This record gives sequence, C-alpha cells and structure tokens, in this order.
Amino acid sequence: MDEFIARCADEAHGRRERAKARELRKTPYFQNLLKAGVCHYCGKKFPVEKLTLDHVVPLARGGKSTRGNLVVSCLECNRSKSILTPVEQLLDELEKNGAL
Repeated sequence: MDEFIARCADEAHGRRERAKARELRKTPYFQNLLKAGVCHYCGKKFPVEKLTLDHVVPLARGGKSTRGNLVVSCLECNRSKSILTPVEQLLDELEKNGAL
C-alpha cells in the first residue's frame, strides 16, 4: 500500500486513548488474554513480556481504547500492522504475495 494514509486523530486524542489503554490492560479481561499468550493476528503463543495490546483501528486513524478495539498481539505483528486497518493490512498482504 504505497499510497498516502491519512492520519485523522490529533495528539490530544492519542494521549487520552493511550491512557485509557494502560488502564484497560490492568483489567482481569486483558490480564487473562495476556496470560493465555496468544497473538490475535498470527495465532502463535508468546510469553507475556513479548505481547502488547494493539488497537485494531489505530489511534492515528481515529480508533478508540475500548475492549472491542484492543487485542493482544506479538511485537512483530504489532509493528508490521503499523497504522493500517485490518482491511488495509489484508490488501497489503495480498499485494505483497502478488494476488492483486
């Protein structure tokens, strides 16, 4: 996906939502997901210290820190996703594999 990806959220939005995500990480729901150790994207198992909470719709794209928008992911998947939405990530993979 070489075209420009618009960032639609401001810095205040990012700070506010990151603070919410830090609080949500402490909840039993996310603690149990982290202890299970399974990356939402690749499905592999990792130790807790190798996992992060990822915003499915990125904060830079207007995403929120809600239980429905946060998933546990490994560092590699989180970094490779960057600020792509799930559909953009899928299209990017298809493009890389020559399917598009």
